[in-house]
Formats: sequence, C-alpha cells, structure tokens
Amino acid sequence: MRIHLSSLFGQIDIYLFDQLLRGRIAPGMTIFDAGCGEGRNLVFFLTQGYDVSAVDPDEDAVGSVRALAGRLAPRLPASNFRAEAIESNSFPDRCADVVLSSAVLHFARDEPHFRAMLEGTWRLVKPGGFFFCRLASSIGMEQRFTSLGGRRFALPDGTERFLVDEPFLMRLTSELGGTLLDPLKTTLVQDRRCMTTWTLRKNG
Repeated sequence: MRIHLSSLFGQIDIYLFDQLLRGRIAPGMTIFDAGCGEGRNLVFFLTQGYDVSAVDPDEDAVGSVRALAGRLAPRLPASNFRAEAIESNSFPDRCADVVLSSAVLHFARDEPHFRAMLEGTWRLVKPGGFFFCRLASSIGMEQRFTSLGGRRFALPDGTERFLVDEPFLMRLTSELGGTLLDPLKTTLVQDRRCMTTWTLRKNG
C-alpha cells in the first residue's frame, strides 16, 4: 500500500521535519504552534496523537485549524485553538514541551512589538522545553535590503519585514535564558530573502 507523505506530514516546514528526524520531538510531548496559520506544521502531530494547541490572530485561519483537528484528532477540544494575538494569548505559562514559531516573528511592526510577540511565545515553553523558530534575517544578504528604520527593511522580493541578525539573536538567546541546540542556520533565497532557523532549549 502506498502512503503519500503529504497525507502524513502535510506541508511541514522542512527544517521542522529535520528536528523530527533527529528525535528532538518525541511522542508524548505537548506541542504549541504560536502563529499557526492554517496548520501546515500540525498535520503530523495531529495524526500521531500529540496534545496540540495553537494560536493565531487570524480567525479564519484558526477556523481552518479547528476543522483540521476535527478531522485528524477529534479528541482535542476546540478551545485548544484560539484566535488571539500571540503577544497577549490566554494560554498558561509553561504549557508546552515544544513551541513552534514558523515564519511569524518577522511580521512585527517594530522592536517592541517583536519582543512582545517573542515573550508571548517563549513563556509557553516548559523549563527544559524546545523552542523552534524560523524567521527572516539579514544574515548573508546584509547589503541587499533597504532600511526603513527600527529593524524594518524593504526586501528585494517587494515585501517589508522585521529582520534579525546574528548578534541580535545571540543577545536574545542569553536574555531569554536559552541554550542554542544548533548553530544558527540561514537559507538564502536568491534575490528574495534570508530565512534563519533558531533552535533553543529553555534552561531550567
């Protein structure tokens, strides 16, 4: 019998898939997606019996995730999926073993907003837990972006993003009380953008 990988993994971020392959996300862990969109990274966790929760400010997106969970994991209550701002979400502190933030934080309006979103995400990670983050950066293409002030930049692909760099991420790692699990890894998308993977263990 053929099994289509998309039915098992959906459109999962390939760098999150790498973390699964390396055993950092194990059965029995609680998963939280901070900025879940329509749930592209949740299909595997829902089908494999993980305790999954998520938040996103887009009500339509959260409605799609509730419908997805209803099909794949009807045991989970609808209240696990909430349409709320990440920086002010109503989930309790230290509620998840694994917290995902995939292509979310670079939509911050400015540094105070970025830090509020990050804090609203980080507080959800249990001590000893795993924080997986993918976000736009300037690493490797520093001269290709036009500064708009306040870490906001115009990108060659025509979008505007809040961009981090290596010193900023390393400073945040220390401020948060985290430990890098991997060196920062950045993918350069030709003539468009840079995406950095930031993986942290929350110190106990």
